[in-house]
Amino acid sequence: MKTSPTATLTRVNHSARRIGRTLALVLPVVLVLSGTLAVTRVSWSGSAPESSVLAASASNVSKPAKSRTPQDVLRDRLLVELQDKDPGVALTHLQQEVDDRPSLARHCVTIARALGRAAVQHYGPARAQSFARPVCDTSFATGVAAHRN
Repeated sequence: MKTSPTATLTRVNHSARRIGRTLALVLPVVLVLSGTLAVTRVSWSGSAPESSVLAASASNVSKPAKSRTPQDVLRDRLLVELQDKDPGVALTHLQQEVDDRPSLARHCVTIARALGRAAVQHYGPARAQSFARPVCDTSFATGVAAHRN
């Protein structure tokens, strides 16, 4: 039996299409896997030996960050304000926040002491004491005095 050139050409075209479809399905998978493996072999910290391999496992997954409490947010904001402006402005804003949100009153003493310690570090003990105000039962002055010794 003799095959015609047209039948042979059709068979070749069909085989080429099948190979093309297979490559179209397999090639992206191979590229993704090889890229993933390459990324896990990179030393991202720069200090780890080159032989170390990063591996994700349930035991070393970091825990989600805890939400910050309002008093922590206020303290951090006031500490930045103390650095940028002066402790007097930060103490005034602390008093305003406590007046506006009475739930922060129980944290006023610790925040004011933190401001006092930060003021000593930034301005020195003598200048930090000059900013003292009767905010939160003079806790700012207590923070300054405690840090002075």
